[in-house]
Amino acid sequence: MARSGGQNRGPFVFALSGIVLATVYGVLAARLDWFPSPQIALAETTVRDLSAHWKNDLKLEPNRHLVEAYAKGPTAGSERGYRVVAPDAVAEGYVLVAGLNPAQDESFHAVTLYDAAGKQVHRWPVFYERLDPEGNPPQNVMLHGMEVLEDGSLVVTFDVGNAMARIDACGEPMWITSGGFHHSITRDDKGLLWSWRGDDIVAVDENTGEVVRDLPLRTRILNAGGGQQGVFGMHASTENAAGLQFSADPFHANDVEPLTADLAPAFPMFEEGDLLISLRELNLVAVIEPDEGRLRWYRHGPWHRQHDPDFEPDGTITVFDNSTGLGRSRIRRVDPATGDVTDAVPLRDDARFYTWQRGKHQTLPNGNVLVTEAERGRVLEIAPDGSLVWEREVAWDDDRNVIITEARHVPSTFFADGPPSCVPHRQS
Repeated sequence: MARSGGQNRGPFVFALSGIVLATVYGVLAARLDWFPSPQIALAETTVRDLSAHWKNDLKLEPNRHLVEAYAKGPTAGSERGYRVVAPDAVAEGYVLVAGLNPAQDESFHAVTLYDAAGKQVHRWPVFYERLDPEGNPPQNVMLHGMEVLEDGSLVVTFDVGNAMARIDACGEPMWITSGGFHHSITRDDKGLLWSWRGDDIVAVDENTGEVVRDLPLRTRILNAGGGQQGVFGMHASTENAAGLQFSADPFHANDVEPLTADLAPAFPMFEEGDLLISLRELNLVAVIEPDEGRLRWYRHGPWHRQHDPDFEPDGTITVFDNSTGLGRSRIRRVDPATGDVTDAVPLRDDARFYTWQRGKHQTLPNGNVLVTEAERGRVLEIAPDGSLVWEREVAWDDDRNVIITEARHVPSTFFADGPPSCVPHRQS
C-alpha cells in the first residue's frame, strides 16, 4: 500500500515541480527580460496600439496625429483658431508651427509660418516619403525636430523615422542623412545641428548633412570620469556579472543644446560648447562636456518627465516640466549656481496648459514665453506675469486638433530675403 501511494504521488510532485519552476522562471524572465517576457510585452503593446490606431495605419484617418481639444461640440471646431487677448504684448516677428498638416491634400506633415498678426505667411510641405522611400509610411512617423535657417530652409527629424533632412521652401530635399534621429534639433553658432540618434548625441553639418560628432550615452557618457552610472544607471539591473543590464527605453533622451559663445559668460561654472541634455525617464537635466561626456552639473527633478531645457541669458536654465499625471504642466527655472528652483511663468488659470508627453517652450526677446502644448494641439504666448497674450489651436474637426510638436519664434529680420515662398523647380 505504501509503495502504491508513493507511485500515485509521483505525477502530482512532478506537476507541482513544473509549476514552481515555471513560476520562478516567469518571475526571473520579467525581471531580467528573458524570453518570452519581452516578446509578450511587445505583442501586448502592438495589439493595444493597433486597436487604437488601425484607421491611421489603413490611411482612413490620421488619428495617431490627432489630439483632444479643450472646447468641443458642433460649433467648437469652427470657433477654434487664433485668439489674441493682449495685442500690444505680442512679440514681434514670426512663429513657425510644426506637426500634422491640416490640409492633407498637400502633404501629410507641414510647418506653417505666421506673422505677428496671426496671419499665415508660408507653409512648408514635409514629404517624409521622399526622404525615406523604403521606410515607414508618413502616417506612421511623427514630425518632431525642426530647425529653421536664414535662407528659408528647414531641417527636420521624425520620431519612429529614419532620416534627418534639410528641405527648401517647397519641401524639396537639399540633403538627407539616414538614421534614427528623434526629438529636438538645436543649431549652434558654428554651423552644427545637435540631436539624438538613438542613445547617441550627434552633431550634423548644416550644409552637407554629414555627421561630424558622435557621443554615445551607453558606452562613453556612462563611463566618463571614472564612471557615472550612479547618475545615469537608475534603471539598470546587475543580476549577473555581465555588467549593467537595461530595460527598454531606460533614458528616453529628448533634447541636447550646446552652450553658445554669447551665453557662455552667464555660466562661469560651464564652458562654451558644453551640452545641456534631458533624459525623460530619469527626470534628469544635466550639463556635460562635449568630448567624453563628463558631468559638469546635474539635477533629478523636481520636474517630472520633462522636455526642452534651455540655457537663458540670466545664467539660469528653464525646463518644460510636463508634470505628467498631475493635470497641469509648468515652466521651471533652475539656477545651477545655487540649486534654487522657481516657476519661470506664474501659474494662472487663463493661461493653463498641460501635455502629458512632448512639449516645448521658448523665452522671447520681450520676456514672454512661447509654449507648445503638444497633446492639445495648441500654442500659447504667455506674458511674464503669467497672463495669456494669444493662443492658437489647429482644428481637425469638432472635437479634435492636429498635434503640434513644436512652435518656434524668429525675429522679423531673421530671413535673409524676407519671408520664404515656394517657386517650383522647373525641368529644362
